Amino acid sequence: MKKEMSSFDVRSIVSELSALENSHMDKIFQWGSGNVLFRINFTGEGKKDLFFMDRKWLYLAPDRPDTPITPTSFATFMRKYLDNARIGKTVQMGFDRVVIMELFKANAEYQLIFEMFGGGNVLLVLDGKIVNCLIHKTYRDRSTRPGEDYVIPKGRFDPATAAEDEFITQFRTSDADTVRTLATVINLGGQYAEEVCKRAGIEKNTKQEAITDDDLKRLYASMHTVMEHAANDNQPTVFLKDGKMIDLAPVNLSIYEGDESIRFDTMSEAIGAYLKQISDIKEEEYVDPEVEKLEKRISKQEETVNEYLESCDDLKKHADVLYAEYQKTDELLKVLCQQSQKLTWEKLKEGAMKIPYVKSMDPSKNMVTAEIGGMTVTLDYTKSLDANASDIYQKGKEIGEKASRAKEALDESRSELEKKLKGINKAKAIAATKAQPTKQFWFDRYKWFITPAGKMVVAGRDAHTNDNVVKKHLKEGDIFAHADVHGAPSVILKEGAKATPKELREVCQFALAQSKSWIAALSEGTAFWVFPDQVSKTPNPGEFVPRGAFIVRGKRNYEHHLPMELCIGEIDYQGNRKIMCGPTDVFKECVKYMIIRPGREKSGRMAGDIAKEFQVPEEEISRILPPGNVEIVKKVWPHEDAPEE
Repeated sequence: MKKEMSSFDVRSIVSELSALENSHMDKIFQWGSGNVLFRINFTGEGKKDLFFMDRKWLYLAPDRPDTPITPTSFATFMRKYLDNARIGKTVQMGFDRVVIMELFKANAEYQLIFEMFGGGNVLLVLDGKIVNCLIHKTYRDRSTRPGEDYVIPKGRFDPATAAEDEFITQFRTSDADTVRTLATVINLGGQYAEEVCKRAGIEKNTKQEAITDDDLKRLYASMHTVMEHAANDNQPTVFLKDGKMIDLAPVNLSIYEGDESIRFDTMSEAIGAYLKQISDIKEEEYVDPEVEKLEKRISKQEETVNEYLESCDDLKKHADVLYAEYQKTDELLKVLCQQSQKLTWEKLKEGAMKIPYVKSMDPSKNMVTAEIGGMTVTLDYTKSLDANASDIYQKGKEIGEKASRAKEALDESRSELEKKLKGINKAKAIAATKAQPTKQFWFDRYKWFITPAGKMVVAGRDAHTNDNVVKKHLKEGDIFAHADVHGAPSVILKEGAKATPKELREVCQFALAQSKSWIAALSEGTAFWVFPDQVSKTPNPGEFVPRGAFIVRGKRNYEHHLPMELCIGEIDYQGNRKIMCGPTDVFKECVKYMIIRPGREKSGRMAGDIAKEFQVPEEEISRILPPGNVEIVKKVWPHEDAPEE
């Protein structure tokens, strides 16, 4: 099964993303270890979601992914810099899995760079410097950290721009068979290396030396045909085996001839369908977080061990080359040592730099760097060749000892992981029975319900959200409702100016039930509603308005004898299952609900019981229940043996 995008896939996606030019950035979301979503205001077509998934897949999501309610620090930072930025051109860097998107603000021109090789990354770059990036890491040849220069990854052979003679020359440098040479040396990847071989009519396992120049011309022509189709004549296709998707490509691949395939209108749609299958598989597979943590630790430890071993090997080679070029090295050291006793640092350095193989010199530290035997070696010219070699060998020995200690730590981590994995089947079984939450929306941060006419009602949960619900969501044409008791939540009925008297009464009932009146176990109560211009945070002279409270001026429209009861039921919202708590009349058309009133059962216990009935996590029910104790007085269930009164 394909695990990441190929360079061909990237080329096809870049062609699709060209349609985003002159659109504008909206909100940015980030969650998990590497999921970033860029919501884009697409001129004339509403909003589109550019999804960078798992730091491996970049595409325009056909279906809107679940996004977190609260933005991460990375998402907040990116929103600050890119809000309403105009999108320019989107290009692929050479034939690598790197995409660069131009973004224009009034005072700056940014580059949004998606890297899909290695561990993947997304970086915001301004004038060649990294402003921010998802993954902070230092590599051997570059660093991806804010404030650092953005160093373009070392480019590989570009088959898209290579002339035929360049292709042939590059191909001849390999000693592998045809398919491996095309995959690695020519940079096509295994999938397309096989495709080019098949289209050219050449056996993929043919040794490089057995390939004639005519064969190479056919391979070159086949390669460019595939590339042309990927860039300009897309036929996005997903390939299936035994009913399961196994691969996807921007062109119809002959290597899957005879297998089932599905054609899509865009590459993004093909990727979306393919990743949905992968997501479904992942949902069935439970990964213990401790195992994931150990695997990350082992991966880092392996990198450390390899770095130590490579450094140790390099130092040994440096020492060995001194003896291989003994006369040249010895002469250099003696000359510099003698001259250092006669000349000033400036004169010494000036003279040393005239020696062809001297690269740099630091007289203050008695160090010279020279090209010796094809290797760059730094030496102390006040010491003999043997002393320099001994120093290098000693340094290599010390690093070798570090490598040994790091290897011991790696072995311990592997042993710990092995023990954890023995219990993974039990963890999977537990996860399989765990209730899955419903899709989260912006209103889940508040108390809420939706009227039968589709109007949204939101209420504060505490002082902070009481402030937010009014400041952010109370607009002209809405209605503000409040129970006639101290400490009740602020309730907003969106488009309330068009509401019916019945809807206004329902909102007032909701305001009452979510107040302290429920805790007091009253049988009924009173609430009122007003227009937005009657609600203010500005107190009268000498008064103080605490956090979460508001001043209501003018006429209040009261609703009396409101019953103290609510319903919890299952509804469909935008094609998604949701569990809602609201006034009883709202659920008349619902086939699965229960009526609750103030009772003696602790709300925590009742939340657990209700959650089991609706098969959702307990915290999802706790969020929507009114304050205080609860009892179920009636259940309406679609099963014959469930209804009870």
